[in-house]
Amino acid sequence: RGIDEGRGRVGRYALVAGLGEGGCGTGWLASQEEPVRRLVALKLLRRAPSSAVVMARFRAERQALARMDHPNVASVLDAGVTEDGRPWFAMPYIDGPPVTRHCDDERLGVRDRVALFAEVCDGVQHAHQKGVIHRDIKPGNVLVSRGSGRATPKVIDFGVAKALEPGDGEGARTAEGQRLGTPQYMAPEQWLHGASAADARSDVYALGVLLAELVPWSMCDRDLQAVVARATAHHPDDRYATADALA
Repeated sequence: RGIDEGRGRVGRYALVAGLGEGGCGTGWLASQEEPVRRLVALKLLRRAPSSAVVMARFRAERQALARMDHPNVASVLDAGVTEDGRPWFAMPYIDGPPVTRHCDDERLGVRDRVALFAEVCDGVQHAHQKGVIHRDIKPGNVLVSRGSGRATPKVIDFGVAKALEPGDGEGARTAEGQRLGTPQYMAPEQWLHGASAADARSDVYALGVLLAELVPWSMCDRDLQAVVARATAHHPDDRYATADALA
């Protein structure tokens, strides 16, 4: 109960404040005391009736994140299971806004916005090369960090990621027809046929929607409008085949 109310500890981390709630669990700002002192973002899975499915999804997510090693993808620092069987993992805390808000707050021009977007595509391409698609790309899952002295977009929360070659058996695969993700960024095939129908081109669709928000029609020229139109084409075969091609 202390965990649910934000008063408890998870492993070596003390919960500080809630960061939000997602499809599989809750996010917390947490404090690590040793071997180093730092703030982390800790994701804790909630209890659920379908615990076997949730646990399998967590293991797939943890494995997916462990594969990532890219400046535009948030990495995993630590992972484990609480005493009452709730899985968790810790990631670097990114004290920055969603990429759309960052661009608006800084009043960035088109070129700078597109440059940040290309970095996001690089991060997503890295995930695809590791055999993982995100399935929930949206501004809230692309935060801008200034920790390196420059604005660096970081793709976070692979909580609904799909392993293209799952290794945990059928339990880790998304149930047929199950929808995971955010509707306004969801590719048509993902919305109509469920998360299991999503592939790398579904992430390209979501990236196209993100680009349209980053560079709205009021400041977007015909070339960029054409890029958005192709990225968000209704049929997957009509889109860019990869995030790298979109970049």
